[in-house]
Amino acid sequence: MIIYIHGFGSHGLGSKASAFRAYFKTKGEAFIAPSLSYVPDLAIQTLEELIESYGSDVKLIGSSLGGFYTLYLAQKYGLKAVLINPSIYPYISLKKVLGEAPSFYDESHFAWMESHLEMLKKYKTDTVVQEDVMLLLQKGDETLDYKEALAKLPNAKYIVEEGGSHSFDGIERYFVGVEEFLMHI
Repeated sequence: MIIYIHGFGSHGLGSKASAFRAYFKTKGEAFIAPSLSYVPDLAIQTLEELIESYGSDVKLIGSSLGGFYTLYLAQKYGLKAVLINPSIYPYISLKKVLGEAPSFYDESHFAWMESHLEMLKKYKTDTVVQEDVMLLLQKGDETLDYKEALAKLPNAKYIVEEGGSHSFDGIERYFVGVEEFLMHI
């Protein structure tokens, strides 16, 4: 089972989630991309319940804030993980959106509070099996500094591209590589 974990304000029907869903469907691989609560504790609870219900054959893909959650869950459960332009320190980077934050699903808004930043701090990771982590980074990420991920995970498998954006332009070019990494093909 592959679980895709979306980023801040996003949802399980986002463009990357949908593209991965379509790709893994053609491969006959079980794949889900749940729409998670913006409240960190609730998002983690949902993900932990999913992982525990699917057993040891879970692999994770996380984007942005979802990359932060993915790193925590990979460490906790000993899972393989792919991080796409991950947020390494969201309790710092998401300070700038305190207050009314956008939901990219329906253009509604939600209240992003200091208490949410405090929740995020509980999910910091110190040790992770870096050989089980793949980083996909684009230097043109306008939201996060790709160097933070490289500094945190210097021994992970990584691809760093010039240009691009926070959304990771052209992610479909890496579907086969992601699949091979996750499945040991």
